[in-house]
Amino acid sequence: MSTLDKALQTQINNIQKKTGMSLKELSSFVKKSGLSKHGEIRGMLKEKLGLGHGDANTLVHVVFQSDGARAAEGKSEDAVLDEIYSGAKAGFRPIHDKLMKEIQKFGEFEVVPKKGYVSLRRKKQFTMIGPKTNTRFEVGINAKDFKKNARLVEQPKGSMCNYIVNVNDAKEVDAELVAWLKSAFDGAG
Repeated sequence: MSTLDKALQTQINNIQKKTGMSLKELSSFVKKSGLSKHGEIRGMLKEKLGLGHGDANTLVHVVFQSDGARAAEGKSEDAVLDEIYSGAKAGFRPIHDKLMKEIQKFGEFEVVPKKGYVSLRRKKQFTMIGPKTNTRFEVGINAKDFKKNARLVEQPKGSMCNYIVNVNDAKEVDAELVAWLKSAFDGAG
């Protein structure tokens, strides 16, 4: 079982403990809600079961088997990257490549390609990189207690990452961004 699979199983086990419901019961609860849109279901789980954003999001993906890992399953990392950085998003590939070049200097980590982004993990995920839209590239950073900075967009509690940095050009992969990523890398270790 990969580190990612273990982390997902731990998260599902914790969700079951929090709610007092089995995965089968949670799945039935979701399907009986009558809701069909991911965001609506996630919101309902947060409201009715008191789940955080990340747990509710993961549960929706598990119930409908719609997560990015399943979408990328069976494909090589290069094939997934070629899909992510195609069409209107092709111009973002130099940002990805520059980030990876800098992050590889930190030490060993696991690259987990998803459908629309790449997750980088040690014992836990420390960053997510990829295009958010056709015009916006995001670097998600999992770290705590960074000083306020206009580049760091703090995320709501329970989000997949604590901070988001929008990057428009490979030149923006500078010492400041690399230092934040190194801090997250060290903290995930």
